[in-house]
Amino acid sequence: MNPDSNRPNRRTFLLASATAAVATLSACSSGNGKDGGGATGTAKDAAKDAAATGKAIRKGSVTKPLRPPAKFAEAPELAAKVKAGSLPAVADRLPDSPYVVPHRWVAPGRYGGNLRMPTTDPAGASNKEYMYGHSLLRWLNDGRDVGPGLVQEWDSNADASEWTFHFRKGLRWSDGKPWSTADIMFWWEDMVLNKDHSEAPPDETKGADGELVKMSAPDPHTLVLRFTTPAPLTPFHLARWVNGNVGPAWMAPKHYLAEYHPRYNPKVGADWAAAGGKFDRLRDYGTNPDCPTMNGWKVRSYREGRSAVWERNPYYWCVDTAGNQLPYLDTVTITAVQDVEVTKLQLQQGKLDHAHGPFLSLTLGDVSGLKQTQNRTGLEVLLWDGGSGTGSIFFFNYDYKDDKLRPLIREPKFRQALSYAFNRADARKAIYFNTGELTTGTYSPKAIDLQGSAQAKHAYTGWRDSYVRHDPEKAKAILDDLGVVDRDGDGLRELPDGGKLVVRLDYPAGTSPEHIHKNAMLERDWRAIGVAVKQNPVAPDAFSIRWQAGELMTTTAWENGGGIHEILVEPQVLVPLAGFADWWAPLHANYHAIRNTPEAAKVKSTDPYERKPPSVEPDKGGPIARLWALHDRAKVEPDALRRYRLVWEMVKIHVTDGPFFIGPVANTPVPILAHKDLRNVPRRENLAMNGFAGPWSHPTPAVYDPETWHWTNPAQHT
Repeated sequence: MNPDSNRPNRRTFLLASATAAVATLSACSSGNGKDGGGATGTAKDAAKDAAATGKAIRKGSVTKPLRPPAKFAEAPELAAKVKAGSLPAVADRLPDSPYVVPHRWVAPGRYGGNLRMPTTDPAGASNKEYMYGHSLLRWLNDGRDVGPGLVQEWDSNADASEWTFHFRKGLRWSDGKPWSTADIMFWWEDMVLNKDHSEAPPDETKGADGELVKMSAPDPHTLVLRFTTPAPLTPFHLARWVNGNVGPAWMAPKHYLAEYHPRYNPKVGADWAAAGGKFDRLRDYGTNPDCPTMNGWKVRSYREGRSAVWERNPYYWCVDTAGNQLPYLDTVTITAVQDVEVTKLQLQQGKLDHAHGPFLSLTLGDVSGLKQTQNRTGLEVLLWDGGSGTGSIFFFNYDYKDDKLRPLIREPKFRQALSYAFNRADARKAIYFNTGELTTGTYSPKAIDLQGSAQAKHAYTGWRDSYVRHDPEKAKAILDDLGVVDRDGDGLRELPDGGKLVVRLDYPAGTSPEHIHKNAMLERDWRAIGVAVKQNPVAPDAFSIRWQAGELMTTTAWENGGGIHEILVEPQVLVPLAGFADWWAPLHANYHAIRNTPEAAKVKSTDPYERKPPSVEPDKGGPIARLWALHDRAKVEPDALRRYRLVWEMVKIHVTDGPFFIGPVANTPVPILAHKDLRNVPRRENLAMNGFAGPWSHPTPAVYDPETWHWTNPAQHT
C-alpha cells in the first residue's frame, strides 16, 4: 500500500464508514487489500482455525489473504516433465506470491482423474463459469467480500476517482510467456478503443458522467485508472463475471494476437475485426487450443457442437493451503446434450460426474427423480441458494407503445391490484416446493444494503411485503376505483374508456417450465378478478428488439438476481439506465444514454418511438426522474452508509410508485449435482450465505474454485 496517509487503503475507504455505523458489516472487511507482509493470515492459521472449532467453522472464506507456503507441490505428470527438462520447476512457474485459495471447506487433495460434465454448447459461456483465472479481483463469501485475484493489492485516492492496482509479479500465460499489464493495454487500446473492433467499453470503465476512464500502465505490474468523477464501486465491478470472454475481457494475450492486428502487422486485411472473423476465433480460449489462458485449465480439443476437453494449465497461478499447485483434476470433459430430458437421463444413468443445474434448466421439480437414482449413480443432489429477489419475474413495459394502455400500465394502483391478485403461496408450493420466501419482488435478500443492519432489513421487508398479500377482493376494489370495470357483462373488465383490456404475457418461445407454469398461474389469478390474459410466445431473436421498440407489453421469463455485495453494483433493475434497455422502462433507459447531451435536444421534437433508438424523457417529478436524481448522487458517494441510505430512498419509490416488477418467491435453492467421491465441492452449509448461484456476475461455481475439486481415488475416474 502507498504509505501516504492521504491515500486511504481500500478497506478504510470503502468499508470503514459502514462498519462504524452498521455493526453487522464488520464481517464485510477484506483486510487491507494486500497479499503479503504482516497484514496477511497464513495457511497454518486457517488450518488451526478449522481444527480448533470443528466442522462448523468450515463455512465461508478467510478474508485476510493467506501467505503462500514456503514449498510447493505439483501434479505427477508435470513433475515428470520437469524431470525430463521440458518444463520449468513449479516454483518458477508460479508467480512470486501465488494466490492461496481461502475457502475454509477446502482440504488438500489428490492429483489426477477426469471430470465429466454436460453442456448445451461446448463453446458456450457456461463452461467458462467454472474458471476465475482472468479476474482482476474475486468475490468471496457469496459476494459479501472482495479479495485479490490477478491483482495482489490496490488503493485509491481520497475521493475514489483514481485507483491503482498492483499485479502479482511472475504471472505467466498457459504457454509460459510472461503476463503483464501490456496485455490489458492491448485489450484496451487496440480492441476497445479501436473503432474497427466491436469490443465495447465495460460499464466499470466509465465515470458517473459517462466519460471513459484514462487507463495507463506505468510498469508491467501496475495499472492506474483515472476517472473524471468518484468511482467508489470500482473494486466490486472488477470482481464481477469470470472475465476473459464472459463479461469484459480485461486482457488479451498480446504476444499471441498482435500478429493478427493491423497496428502490429500491416499485412493484416481490413476485415481483421469482423465479428466471428479470424481475430475473434483466435482469441477464444474456449475453442482454440493455441490461445493462451490464465485459467486453471486450457482447452486441449474442441469439436463444434459436440464436446470440449480441458487439460491442466501448468502455469496456473493458484495453490491450496498446503502449497499444491492447482488444479487437481487432470482433465475436464464437457459433452453437448440436446435438451434437459437428455441431461436428466444421462445423470440417472451415471454417465456424468457433475452438473450445475442453472446452466441446464434443471429445476427443483427434477430433484426427486435424481435422488431416486443417486445410490446407483453416486451423484448427490446439493441445493445452493439461488439468491434471486423475484424467482420467475413479471413486469410491464412502462414504455408500451399503445397510447390507451400505457397510461394504465404507468398507474401504480393498477400494478398493485394485479400484485394483490397473484396467489404467490400457490406458486411457491407448485413451482418452488415451498422453498424461498414470498415476495412482492425485490433485489436479492443477500445484498448488504438490504440485510446489513436493522435499517437495511427494514427497507427490505417493507419492499418485500408491500404488495405481497393475496387479496383478490382488494384487487377488485382498486380496479373498480380506477374505472377498470366490466361494462358489457361478459365477466371481463374494460379500460376506463370502454376499450378492450387484455394483458398479454410475452415470453421467448421455448422458455423454461418454471416461467410457463408461473404464467399460467398469473392468467388464472387475473382472470379470477376479471382481467383478460393472453399468452404470447415470441421468437427469441426478436424479443429484445421488439421490447425496446415498445411493441411488447410484458416480460415474464426472467428473474432479478442482482444484489451482489450492494445493489448499486448492478442497479439497472432498480433504476432505468443506459445500456440496460431490456428491463422495465426501455425507452427511458435509452434516453438516459443521451440526457444532458446535444443529442437530447436534437431528438426533442421527434416522436419517441421514431427516434433511433426509441427514447423518452421522464416526467418531471415522476418516479424515474426521482430515481435518476438519487442514483446520480449514490454512484459517486464514497461513504458506504450514505450510499445505502440513498438506495433506501430509491426503494421507497418502488414501494410508493411501484411495483415496477413482481415475482412470487425470493431466494429459492437451485440443484447442483456432484459425485460422492468428488471432494471439496461445497455443501450449502459450507457457503457463507448458503450460496449465491443465480447471477452470472457472481460466477458460480468459479467463485468456489473448482480447481480444488479432486477425486478420492483418481484412478477410478480417468
